Amino acid sequence: MRLQVESVRCYSAAQPKEIPAEIQVDGVSYPTDDWYNLNRPIHRLLERKLLADPQNPLSLLKQSIVNHFHTNHRRNNQRTPIFAVCDNENRAVSTFDNFDSLLVPKDHVSRRPADTYYVNKDVCLRAHTSAHQFSLIRKGLDAFLCVGDVYRRDEIDRTHYPCFHQMEGVRLFNQDELFGRHIQPNAQIFEENGEQTPEKQAIHSRDTALALSIHLKQSLEALCRELFGPEAEMRWVDAYFPFTHPSYELEVFFNDKWIEVLGCGVMQQELLRNAGAADKVGWAFGLGLERLAMVLYGIPDIRLFWTTDSGFTHQFAKLKPGDSAKYKPFSSFPQAHRDISFFMAPGVEFHDMRSDAFDLIRDVGGDLVEQVDLIDEFENKKKGKKSQTYRIVYRSNDRIMTREEVNELHKQVEDRLVDNHKAQIR
Repeated sequence: MRLQVESVRCYSAAQPKEIPAEIQVDGVSYPTDDWYNLNRPIHRLLERKLLADPQNPLSLLKQSIVNHFHTNHRRNNQRTPIFAVCDNENRAVSTFDNFDSLLVPKDHVSRRPADTYYVNKDVCLRAHTSAHQFSLIRKGLDAFLCVGDVYRRDEIDRTHYPCFHQMEGVRLFNQDELFGRHIQPNAQIFEENGEQTPEKQAIHSRDTALALSIHLKQSLEALCRELFGPEAEMRWVDAYFPFTHPSYELEVFFNDKWIEVLGCGVMQQELLRNAGAADKVGWAFGLGLERLAMVLYGIPDIRLFWTTDSGFTHQFAKLKPGDSAKYKPFSSFPQAHRDISFFMAPGVEFHDMRSDAFDLIRDVGGDLVEQVDLIDEFENKKKGKKSQTYRIVYRSNDRIMTREEVNELHKQVEDRLVDNHKAQIR
């Protein structure tokens, strides 16, 4: 990713003061506008591409999952794997692909600039690998694994990071593929004047819903046994996603507790119809690689996936996909806590300030910021003032931070809040 500055525009107190007129993401140039909200750390993260490093635990896990699907899902009596691997899609996508194609409502909170990184009002950084479903199906793919880094304006703690990695799986069937031409010759995948129930979509026959759910669950249970062992205890939980129905989450009992592994479901027929596959039905799943890798490898902090410290990287340097390993801690440096309280600029909403504050703190402190918590907010309606208080935890993974260093970093956060957001430090 290369940042090109053609000119500079200035914005209100609730936005960065200067932004480029144009940026490049994955070799494509995009103009910016008032919606632009990328910061410097996000530009740096776009350049890293962790999945291209075969020794990163995320890359090892990705390849383990790909190997499983290629081994266990093949064309009938052929050596050709069913699932294509799509791991080089452009990370800047249209808002249509990121939201509309997935049937996300127009007023859904995920569309807000407080939650999504926008290049302009029509282009954003993908918030999920599902953003590529529509285009890949439209190209004619009927089985694929889409994997890559995704971006969200999120809270800051040991399990959240503005960039993380997902894998999306999609499998489509025509009528003969789903039922078998000779096994169920009279079965129909669609029905007229049907009713939607918790078990099926209105357009799907009961046989279709049952066959898809069975195939989906068997496929994903096999994946979990591959990752967690043949005796893994699993359970299915009903869920809701706008792009599938019925929808499920798969949980695995691991280290004495139930953990969510993935979300999945029968794809909404409207999505397939819009993508030019109206005569097919299918299922889809999505999983977070960091979530799984932290559990499988015992990694306690999501920031560690980004470190270049040899204390971490050497632990995975000789592993092959599928090898088991447990992370050994290499940092015991102390935390430093600092609180910051301020009055917000007039007209700024609490939820917008939260996202802006998280972004600003990450921009100033980078990976020296371990966690940020909003610990208080109140509104004095008589005086027309809103206030927030954040607790910031600073810690380095490779050295002790001095008190002077922490105080200087914290002062930079205060100064940036004043300069960029017209905050009044309390």
